[in-house]
Amino acid sequence: MSAAPAWGQDAIIVTAERRAQSLQDAPASITALDRDALTLIDADHISEALGRAPGVALHRGSGAEHLTAIRSPVLTGGAGAGSFLFLENGVPLRSAGFANINGLFDAHFEIADRIEIVRGPSGALYGANAIHGVINVISPASTEELSVSGEIFGDTQDRYKWKGAAAGTRGAHGVAVGASAITESGYRDDAGLDQQKLTLRHVFDGEDVDVDTIFSFDNLEQETAGFIFGESALRNRRQRRTNDFPQARRDAKSARLQSTITIDAGEGASVLVTPYGRWNEMAFVQHFLPGNALEENGHWSVGVQSAYYRDAGRLSLIAGVDAEYTEGSLTEFQAEPTVFSFTQGLHYDYDVKAVNASGFVQGEYALTPRLTATAAVRLDGTIYDYDNRVSSGADGRFLRPKDQTNRFATASPKFTLRHELGDAASLYASYARGARPPQTTDLYRLQRNQGDNPARPEKIDAVELGYRGALGERVQFDLAGFFMQKRNFFFRDADGFNVPDGKTRHLGVEADIRIALHETLSLQSAITYARHSYRFNRLTGNAAESISFGDDVDTAPRVIANTRLGWRPLERFTAEAEWVSLGSYFTDAANDHAYDGHNLLHLRAEVLVSDRLAAFLTLRNVTDELYAERADFAFGNERFFPGEERTLGFGLRYRR
Repeated sequence: MSAAPAWGQDAIIVTAERRAQSLQDAPASITALDRDALTLIDADHISEALGRAPGVALHRGSGAEHLTAIRSPVLTGGAGAGSFLFLENGVPLRSAGFANINGLFDAHFEIADRIEIVRGPSGALYGANAIHGVINVISPASTEELSVSGEIFGDTQDRYKWKGAAAGTRGAHGVAVGASAITESGYRDDAGLDQQKLTLRHVFDGEDVDVDTIFSFDNLEQETAGFIFGESALRNRRQRRTNDFPQARRDAKSARLQSTITIDAGEGASVLVTPYGRWNEMAFVQHFLPGNALEENGHWSVGVQSAYYRDAGRLSLIAGVDAEYTEGSLTEFQAEPTVFSFTQGLHYDYDVKAVNASGFVQGEYALTPRLTATAAVRLDGTIYDYDNRVSSGADGRFLRPKDQTNRFATASPKFTLRHELGDAASLYASYARGARPPQTTDLYRLQRNQGDNPARPEKIDAVELGYRGALGERVQFDLAGFFMQKRNFFFRDADGFNVPDGKTRHLGVEADIRIALHETLSLQSAITYARHSYRFNRLTGNAAESISFGDDVDTAPRVIANTRLGWRPLERFTAEAEWVSLGSYFTDAANDHAYDGHNLLHLRAEVLVSDRLAAFLTLRNVTDELYAERADFAFGNERFFPGEERTLGFGLRYRR
């Protein structure tokens, strides 16, 4: 294992163009975490890995839950579910319109060969949900020779993990199998987690046709802890472990099957066709709302992605059609007595059938030997057929619309200029629009204030300037600046009501720097400074939390930094010190309350005991900081998800 992941100049990525290309040639802000980096991190939660990319922050919730930010505030509700596109091997984990705010817990990141993060709108090739960015978790492929690996791990938080994998090739057929499991009693009371995942992969390497088939399954059962209340509870070692919501739980299952068929069409042309199917179901108690209603939702989908690639001299062309059919359902039932406007009984019970069809084209043309222009556009059409299975109308705060069919059409263009400055440097400028239709919950899980103001397609316009380069052989860097405007932003205000027509602005700079200090020592740092602000006014019933034009969006730290010092003094020994810094941020829309941020230090080390066996050690939160994974202010209370205290872990890895 190396002390640091493979550096950007030679990294191969697949997410930017839905095919393999060099990161150096991609005119976009992309971070690729390779297998060595992921193995060294050995993340208990995917947030530990993704936090190494500039502009990215995940607030770790209870168990496997998370809230995401990519060049954005940490988004919740419908915004959090639909503003980021989560992929596994290039296929979305959930159907467009049926996203899950905690969607990454489905991804099998524990055994991933690579994770790629694209920052900024990516709708031209990916369409719906790629508003702020894309995360693609890529499974291990087969190996030429038989390989077997396994790992066991435990730590002082009563957390235990295991995973195993095997791969090999015989003739034209390759197979890879990976499984993982985690069980933990939970840092807090009544907050245990059990999760199991399985991935099977078969590759057929033909003369003119390749077929890559992947099956994934995930089972999650967790007890869920809610917020603790007050700064004093956050700083008290016993109170921060309490859980006022012992009844809360989340149970989820998912399965996915995809098969990518690659056809060599000759004369620089190729065709990729990926049929796929997915299924998922989930039940969870809404402990964050009065009434503790139980929500049960799920959907199944069948679809196909297709792309035609043609490289002809100075022109490179990509064109394709994607289509998907989905059937989904949602029920919400409150067994407890009525609390305020949260009424006892059935809140929602509906089915939705959805059809999504998209066409896209991208052309790249070398204007000069060093200057390349790229233009792309995608058109998305979406039809939702909604069937309400309970009486229509208002019940408390809940509004159940009548049966209806809704249609949406969106366009996502992108234009880029890329100039090569030398063998190790390039400069690019781009404009992109991201657009997505509303989530089905935005349209049909209404509240009584929404009858005449329905959700509309969300759109974001982004301008980006980037510079990728090197200083000699020891320093490599990626720099980027971005400006984005978003409209029809769908979120929940301080009164707990949905807002379908918000406007926000996002302005920032990012740096990803990698320095070889010595042949045994490397330094890497991902640093972001950004401001995310409201661009409209909204008066709420609680006037102290009204939104004013120009205020910071709540839960939007201006500074995010992740710095790692890697050390490999011996062939058999690797160590890393990681400093994670999260700046202060406002916890309410009126910018009257704030969380001070935090700084964390993590240590990791691995030693090869033999050619096949390695022992590794992790020490997270070395300084024993009493910090918050998430801070919030609502209904007159400071609320926190407390982060884990100092945690020591030990594990063994076997490979042959």
